[in-house]
Amino acid sequence: MNSTADTAWPDLAGRIVQGRHILPVRVYFEDTDFSGVVYHASYLRFMERGRSDFMRLSGADHAELFEGRDPVAFAVRRMTISFERPARIDDVVEVVTRVKEMRGASMILAQEIRRGDTLLVSADVQVALVTRDGRARRIPPELRRVLGESRGDVADNSP
Repeated sequence: MNSTADTAWPDLAGRIVQGRHILPVRVYFEDTDFSGVVYHASYLRFMERGRSDFMRLSGADHAELFEGRDPVAFAVRRMTISFERPARIDDVVEVVTRVKEMRGASMILAQEIRRGDTLLVSADVQVALVTRDGRARRIPPELRRVLGESRGDVADNSP
């Protein structure tokens, strides 16, 4: 993970500012439909990049979680998404990700895609921590801590 690219490009994975991860993304031709407007499924890829880089910069790298002593991974369980305005080819948008709610074995991440001050897409994404065989696993205290819960940034609504 400490490659030359990581040190030469410190913002390649975005940055965390006041508990929110911000990832700039340029819209390329491959992200658009025939009219030059971003295809709806491309927003899902942008948000996945935002969630992955948020986890990485928070100290909860996906690869490290899955390769650890007790392999686990976060899997998307549910997503509620609202498309407000279109992005177009060559736009630079920002994917904003934050922990909205922490539960026993899952958390809800609030995500927005913005172009400047304009909200383009918003989503609540519930991810569950699962073992290699797909069973839910309670999010451990250390992982909760690195994701900000111990600072009181998010509510714990576990049963």
